[in-house]
Amino acid sequence: MYYFIGIKGTGMASLAVMLHDLGYEVCGSDQQKHFFTEDELVKRNIPIFPFDENNIKPEYTVIIGNAFLEDFPEVIRARELCKCYRYHEFLGELMKNYKTISICGSHGKTTTTTITKTVFSEFKKTGYLIGDGEGFLDKESEYLAVESCEFRRHFLAYHPEYAIITNIEIDHVDYFRDEVDYFNAYQEFVRNVSKAVFYYGDDEWCQKLKFDTEAYSFGLSKNNDYYIENLEADSKSSSFDLMYKGKKLYRYDVPFVGDHLLIDILGVLALSEYMGFDHERVENALHNYVGPKRRYVIEEYHDTVFVDDYAHHPTEVKVTIEASKKRYPDKKIVAIFKPHRASRVKYFAQQFKEALEKADEIYLLDFTSIDDKQDGTDIDITYLADMIPSSHILPENEEGAQILAEHKGECLVFMSSKDIYNIAERVKELI
Repeated sequence: MYYFIGIKGTGMASLAVMLHDLGYEVCGSDQQKHFFTEDELVKRNIPIFPFDENNIKPEYTVIIGNAFLEDFPEVIRARELCKCYRYHEFLGELMKNYKTISICGSHGKTTTTTITKTVFSEFKKTGYLIGDGEGFLDKESEYLAVESCEFRRHFLAYHPEYAIITNIEIDHVDYFRDEVDYFNAYQEFVRNVSKAVFYYGDDEWCQKLKFDTEAYSFGLSKNNDYYIENLEADSKSSSFDLMYKGKKLYRYDVPFVGDHLLIDILGVLALSEYMGFDHERVENALHNYVGPKRRYVIEEYHDTVFVDDYAHHPTEVKVTIEASKKRYPDKKIVAIFKPHRASRVKYFAQQFKEALEKADEIYLLDFTSIDDKQDGTDIDITYLADMIPSSHILPENEEGAQILAEHKGECLVFMSSKDIYNIAERVKELI
């Protein structure tokens, strides 16, 4: 029996699903309120218990979520009674059984991993772990695509054959000392890759990486190994020539819009070309792409638009608001932001201010996560609100939902890596 402490965590839920599908018994514990990551667990009838150290049995193998420190009661009991792994430790061991592709970077990991599994599944039996609770693995899987997070250098537990690096922009500032320390984690990681690395060559930090194996750059500029020319785009699709060192490989027509998505696709197209995949089949696979949960998901209720996005870093917030303005130029853009980790807000406060002020109206929700203040940063949402005079602090309750419901007919952009979707659902009911 595998027991997960924090089974609703983004990667934890995915890993639990994968082990279940391999035929193992799986259960775990977490908070009882709903998280979007639990949907696949519920589908499989995987038991989810309230936190209680008495849940732990000596015969269990326990996988501990990263949000839970060594003084957490269930962790203490598990260390006393059971064989234990941290999430990244167990995943690193599991990856050794497959031909693996690690997708890492400050932004775009989840989307790029989803694109990777979509394309690879057209050609190979491919498992995947995506940070939205989605996972798949069976005994016939040959390849495994894994969203690989740099949090506390955890991705150094992975030794993949291939890697895609989407960008390197400092995050997790409660742990990394500065940009150089953050970059050094990626430099260590690429040394774990045994066959080939594909990296975003328009990123100044990616350009500094040194490689011990084959490495190929991708991006929008012609300085890269892989790039695009003759781009034509409308509100629903993009067409472009995929180029490799000045040579046209194929003209793609794909249902993706926006530079950030084209960059994510380019990394996968570069790897696909390296693997020798047929371009027409790759293009067909991309037309079957279904986006990950909470990555710019749009729902329309009458004339009101709801956008749900995982954005929790200022660059992501900026891109999400700009994409909404481009897609809905005639609507008022209302940003609703719930931060994760006090240290991130304090470090990036000015950047958050500049990103959020791109919206027409701004609402801010306070921290609620178990790990928001583990690093000792003692601020609340007023720290950011005071920097943005036009913003409003929104209570995360019925009163807050009523306030947002007054924006009927506008574009409401909900942004957070935490459970902001609960208040969004209530607003939809009211509208």
